[in-house]
Amino acid sequence: MAKEVKIGKIAIGGENPVAIQSMISVPSTDIEGSVKQAVELEKAGCEILRAAIPDMAAVELIPAIKEKIDIPLVADIHFDYRLALAAVENGIDKIRINPGNIGSEERTRQVVEACGNAGVAIRVGVNGGSLDKRLLEKYGAPTAEALAESAMEHVAILEKYGFTDTVISIKSSNVKTMMNACRLVSERCDYPLHLGVTEAGTEHMGIIKNSIGIGGLLVDGIASTIRVTLTADPVREIYAAKDILKAAGVRDFGVNIVSCPTCGRTRIDLIKLANEVEEALRGCEKPITVAVMGCAVNGPGEAREADIGVAGGDKCGLIFKKGEILRKVPENEILPALLEEIGRM
Repeated sequence: MAKEVKIGKIAIGGENPVAIQSMISVPSTDIEGSVKQAVELEKAGCEILRAAIPDMAAVELIPAIKEKIDIPLVADIHFDYRLALAAVENGIDKIRINPGNIGSEERTRQVVEACGNAGVAIRVGVNGGSLDKRLLEKYGAPTAEALAESAMEHVAILEKYGFTDTVISIKSSNVKTMMNACRLVSERCDYPLHLGVTEAGTEHMGIIKNSIGIGGLLVDGIASTIRVTLTADPVREIYAAKDILKAAGVRDFGVNIVSCPTCGRTRIDLIKLANEVEEALRGCEKPITVAVMGCAVNGPGEAREADIGVAGGDKCGLIFKKGEILRKVPENEILPALLEEIGRM
């Protein structure tokens, strides 16, 4: 089990639930837009939010965002140790750095000391695309072993100064490499791991890659936080993360929808109905399973484990609850009838 680390008002690792992260995609120069997106992400279900701090002007984002959200804020910092110090001074909850690339040992000591005094956690971020040349020469490529060794080297720098409020992130655009690297590190230390497939692509392929990479490790119990990286609106990352956690049986985010793939027996527009049900119930927090089935074969029989659902007929639908049929309605009344019954639960 991973050790517990406090990030702002929440704790990760230990017995705490796996937390969902995302990152602001609005340019750091647009403070108003960044704040607006931060609020939207929190509303969607983001539990830890990261913001790029590329220069001193961007430090102004920290108090502006923290004033409007109640979730922890993480500063993403590269190379300049002064940005890390400024972020801590402005109330950041966690910083994302690589201790080995922010300058001299004295500069690293200053950052670690500032974080320790302020109770700010540090996320060590190792990425297959920016691996140290020494390790690339040693392993010949950004292999899982190279990524794991890099992570442990950075962690050792923090431990040298007595700092242990550490989170480790190991990311690669190669799903298998990411998974193997995370497994290696989980065997070598008990720091919380942040999971994600970096540069995963557009929403369609990105969700597939992250579902395999993150999902496989979740099933093995290796995860404290996750981010489903997508080239898309970051709100979509939150929706995908919830679905992955739910599918892996790690967290319960309200409604679980099951639906059949349709076949020649189907006499209703099942695809349209299933999508409408999913969208209508997106914000529903009831811990129920809803079945949307194409015919009686896949209805109350195969979906008897569902709490409630519909089985399609000939231009009609049978609304059922716990395997028992409640009523029959015309096709155009299926959605409102199903939502009405769910509302009574």
